Amino acid sequence: MKIRTVDKSYEDVLKLPKKPHQKPKKQWGFLRWILKPLCFVLLKLSGFTGYKKKGMEKLGKGEPCLVLMNHSSFIDLEIVAFLLGDRAYHIVTTLDAFVGLSWILRLVGCIPTKKFINDVNLVRDMRYTLKELKESVVMYPEASYSFDGTATPLPDSLGKCLKLLGVPVVVIRTEGAFLREPLYNCLQRRKVKLSATMEYLLSPEDIKSKSVEELNEILAESFDFDHFKTQQEKGILVTEPYRADGLHRVLYKCPHCQTEGQTVGKGVHLTCNACGVKYELTESGFLQAVSGETLINHIPDWYRWERECVKKELEAGTYKLDVDVDICMLVDTKCVYRVGSGHLVHTKEGFHLTGCNGLLDYKQSPHSSYGLYSDFYWYEIGDMICVGDEKVQYYCFPKNAGNVVAKTRMAAEELYKMLRKLSKAKREI
Repeated sequence: MKIRTVDKSYEDVLKLPKKPHQKPKKQWGFLRWILKPLCFVLLKLSGFTGYKKKGMEKLGKGEPCLVLMNHSSFIDLEIVAFLLGDRAYHIVTTLDAFVGLSWILRLVGCIPTKKFINDVNLVRDMRYTLKELKESVVMYPEASYSFDGTATPLPDSLGKCLKLLGVPVVVIRTEGAFLREPLYNCLQRRKVKLSATMEYLLSPEDIKSKSVEELNEILAESFDFDHFKTQQEKGILVTEPYRADGLHRVLYKCPHCQTEGQTVGKGVHLTCNACGVKYELTESGFLQAVSGETLINHIPDWYRWERECVKKELEAGTYKLDVDVDICMLVDTKCVYRVGSGHLVHTKEGFHLTGCNGLLDYKQSPHSSYGLYSDFYWYEIGDMICVGDEKVQYYCFPKNAGNVVAKTRMAAEELYKMLRKLSKAKREI
């Protein structure tokens, strides 16, 4: 899916008028009734085999609830439309999805938000939807697609949010959606069967009786998954000859020679151009060296090893992202503005973005967020790293820098955890 872009100077973008915040509107039921059968047909054509319910009889027919769902691919939206077609619901949606579609998305019931930014309006909008409109809210708490097929970090504030909202919590887990269309694979779809489970997880009484920490633990356990492991255990075969295309976006570092940015995923192979080692991504989801020793045979294990390497760089003070970038800005929902080129630096001190002929100078503290909005092949433009605040977001597309997006996201996550741990230790002294 593409997004509307317009070339405009940085100065002119800053002068654009800002629209006042809009409260959510009641979902237009007619659209929901159309979407449910339509999405059912689309899901069947995509290999959807059905869904299971667990404890859903506890939820009243018209009772508003918070629905939390793992996020693997765009087809998750079709699954929501089918499963919740008999219930009024609003989906928390990234603001960039509203570009050119704001009017229709608001009628469907979408609530705009900015990823990994302290958006105070979001919690207010969710509470307003649940308490005033008496309609449910769907939220992807991971905020970003999984890179390696495992869960991405959940915000520590999620338990507090459950306490504040005080409504039943339902969890939807999908199976097959990631394997069908992993983000690294350049939006190439595979023939994989899909299914879903919808479970009543927490009642308002459960939420009242448990601490924030206990709630966060329950949620973390509920969002603990490994899609590649599921593929291997269930014998699911991915036979497409392009299944390793783009895998270097995730597995950017070679465990044999330790070189970064020289791996290439093409066809069914991942090859390191530095030392020549070649791995095959088998139909059953294992990595297997074509010649020599297989050091790591599981993609999430390889990704975790890369994460440990990033963590060591941060601890040693040697980690640094230093790249030229093309810059886009999002300040409204009319389009994404291309404002020129610049330079992005990321260290233990946080992000520093400069550019637009010296007019842009933005700094972002490593304390600002537990995660980073980054994406592969973002709206078919390119691999992207997003920084910004509640006023404006900067979408940065690295130029001639190799595969840095996954490493930057891991570095931001690990740096936040290190700083939180340090702050906690100081408070305990």
